[in-house]
Amino acid sequence: MAKNVKDMLGEANAVVTKLPPPDAVAKIRSGHVLVVDVRDPSEVQQTGKIKGAVNVSRGMLEFRADPESQYHNPAFQKDKTILLHCASGGRSALAAKTLQDMGYTAVFNIGGFKDLADAGVEVEPA
Repeated sequence: MAKNVKDMLGEANAVVTKLPPPDAVAKIRSGHVLVVDVRDPSEVQQTGKIKGAVNVSRGMLEFRADPESQYHNPAFQKDKTILLHCASGGRSALAAKTLQDMGYTAVFNIGGFKDLADAGVEVEPA
């Protein structure tokens, strides 16, 4: 049976821990995480990004996260805690599930950029 976006989001949200903004900010401030912004570059240009975050658009995530890919980003390490966000939390939920499927174990959806910025996370220009 074919799945729709609602089904896929339900599956992702069932297996990926979503951190509320204050908890996400605390984890980011701990300094022992990789923050991944899965928004498109044009979105990041408009709003800036979380300080130190890596912007990998949702469509390139698998290629950047796979060590066997020619497009691999060495910031992606399977033993590292990875916090993903997008504009509202949907794409980051799907992205987090994808990373789990790829063998990453400490993966969290931290929701939407605006909520994180409102919670006090440090933002920098793109």
